[in-house]
Amino acid sequence: MQFKALIMDGKAISRSMTRIAHEIIEHNKGVEDVVIVGIHSRGVPLAEQLADRITEIEGKEVQVATLDITQYRDDITEAEKEAKKGKFDSSLAKFDVRNKQIVLVDDVLYTGRTVRAALDAVMDIGRPISIQLAVLVDRGHRELPIRPDYVGKNVPTSGKEIVKVHLKDVDGTDEVVIYSV
Repeated sequence: MQFKALIMDGKAISRSMTRIAHEIIEHNKGVEDVVIVGIHSRGVPLAEQLADRITEIEGKEVQVATLDITQYRDDITEAEKEAKKGKFDSSLAKFDVRNKQIVLVDDVLYTGRTVRAALDAVMDIGRPISIQLAVLVDRGHRELPIRPDYVGKNVPTSGKEIVKVHLKDVDGTDEVVIYSV
C-alpha cells in the first residue's frame, strides 16, 4: 500500500460531521425519536461525534447505539464469523426500535455490503419507522442499490485504491487518506 493523497484533515472531518448533524435534525424535524447507530468499528466513534454535535445544536441528548454486523456479512466464511463472534457489543439489541428513526453511521461506503448486513441486523431486532444512512466518505463502486442519506464527502476512486479513515479516538489523528494498492 502506498500513500496517494490526504483527502480530509481533522478540520474537514469536523465540518462534515457538523453539517451531517444539522441535516439529520432538519430531515427528522428534531431528534425526538432518533437513534444514532454506529456500525463497528469506525462507525461507532463517528456516531458518538454526531450525537455530541446534535446535543450541542439541539440542547437535547440523542440516543446512541452500536451494531456488530459480523454474523450478517456475506463476504466472510463461517469460520471467520465464529472467530469474530462476540468481539463487539451490539447495544442496539437493548433498544425498542419500534417508532424510532434509526440513523446508521459508517466511515466509508463502498460496495454497500456492510450496509446491507446492517439493515438485516436492524430488522432482526425490530421494525423501526425508518432507517437512514450517514457516511463520512462515499467512494462509489456500489454492488447493491444502496444510497446514503447524509454524506461527508464524495470521493471518486478506482478499484485499485483504498480509502482509510483515521480517527483520533482510535488512531490518534483525524484524517481520511487514499492509498494505492
